[in-house]
Amino acid sequence: MWYCNAMNLRETKHLMTETDAQKVTASDAEVAFVGRSNAGKSTLINALCQKKDMARVSQVPGKTRTINVYEVKPYRWVVDLPGYGYAVGSKSGKAEFGPMIEAYLTSRDNLCMVFVILDAVAGPTKLDISMISWLRHHAYPFHIIVNKIDKVGPSKLDVRKKEIVGQLGGDIADIFWISSKNKIEIEPLQKLIAQLLET
Repeated sequence: MWYCNAMNLRETKHLMTETDAQKVTASDAEVAFVGRSNAGKSTLINALCQKKDMARVSQVPGKTRTINVYEVKPYRWVVDLPGYGYAVGSKSGKAEFGPMIEAYLTSRDNLCMVFVILDAVAGPTKLDISMISWLRHHAYPFHIIVNKIDKVGPSKLDVRKKEIVGQLGGDIADIFWISSKNKIEIEPLQKLIAQLLET
């Protein structure tokens, strides 16, 4: 039996890219990341896996329109879902984002956790709140990650945390407050992902 730890995340590599959720093959265990188009999903995945550019970081918000699967070990995956919200391209391209995410989430038998990434500066948008409500309604396991806390001044961070929690409900301690760029509080998230992918 293979046991995952945070060090194993360094071995992660790109496995597949799909535009059709039904073409994503089966896994033994997987975690998925979802969030607004410029919330920093790809940067976070790179930081978690200690890679420089494994997950492509787009300079144009909304340009990633695919499901990107990264393999930690055979059949144990980290999945980067398309960003929602602002998107560059045709109206039809924008309309495909929601259904692609929903089709993926509703078709995965071994999805262990959904991580919803928010921007610390922008805070939760209507789409973020809709996504969280959808996950709760359908009883999906999920965690909220607030990224880019480095962009909030240290003296203002506690206030910002309270503001965000006030919008979302829950408790400050239930949220991961991180900075992908400065590697702040990355390790606890690495450990959780490693534990989830053991199952």
